[in-house]
Amino acid sequence: MVSEEFRSLIRAEGARLYRDLPWRRTRDPYHIWLSEVMLQQTQVARVETRMPAWLERFPSVEALAEAPTSDVLEAWQGMGYNRRALALKRAAQEIMERYDGAFPRETKELVALPGIGPATAQGIRAFAFDLPGVYLETNVRTVFLHHFFPDVPAVPDRELTPLVEATCPLAPEGIAARTDGASGAERFAVPQDAEDTPRSWYYALLDYGAYLKKTLPNPSRRSAAYTRQSRFEGSRRQKRAEVVRMLLDARDAEPAGLTLQDVMRELDHFEAKAGRGPVDSGLAASILDALEQEGFCSAVERDGERVWMIA
Repeated sequence: MVSEEFRSLIRAEGARLYRDLPWRRTRDPYHIWLSEVMLQQTQVARVETRMPAWLERFPSVEALAEAPTSDVLEAWQGMGYNRRALALKRAAQEIMERYDGAFPRETKELVALPGIGPATAQGIRAFAFDLPGVYLETNVRTVFLHHFFPDVPAVPDRELTPLVEATCPLAPEGIAARTDGASGAERFAVPQDAEDTPRSWYYALLDYGAYLKKTLPNPSRRSAAYTRQSRFEGSRRQKRAEVVRMLLDARDAEPAGLTLQDVMRELDHFEAKAGRGPVDSGLAASILDALEQEGFCSAVERDGERVWMIA
């Protein structure tokens, strides 16, 4: 049983450390979804500067769904993991096709959309709709590891999930469901007051967790889910990102597109600038084939050569 003292502490720390971020000034699920995806691998300050430009270009789910893939990828450059931009567009298309542009609220419907996992789904549910659930991301893990598992290594999420669930409050209107014995309502905490909602609770956890990570040896490293980011410089991942950039640059060329030799020549130049040797043709070909299979680009035959063009 998690004590009310713990919940009161988190709420007080959350109020003290509250960060007034742009996506916290709205309940628009599109804006909140976008912030959740952008924040997965990007610092808060960078998201604050990049998100307005994105929303100016794609102001709604409908605008994103209708945008050319190349425009979406271009707008995402510098935010890491181009797959996420592709998933954003595909999910927007499904929201338009299956839900007439209205975001679903149920977890099973959200996680069925491209690129939306359990944490992102619950972020949308909590911050857009004030619905209770388990929002388990790195800052939230940090808080629970620090308070409940201070000296335990490799703590699995299955140990954290019941604690996160038990501390998340019902929205105030959900108290009636708990009183009426509605299925699942008893799993969540009774709100301490009208301001104690899933949205405000998880903001408090996020801000307190971010503070703990700055002031203590990062407790989230003791999570079994913790993985150190692989080296980007010189990696295949970096070369993939560079090939996507090349394809974007080549979309308006005459003729449009790139051959394998074009890609190898530009990759070799890119690697030489970093003091590395030339790229193996097999590696370059496998990157192009993977990008084609994932929907980033398409290939055509031109003058006996295969030419790749951004989707």
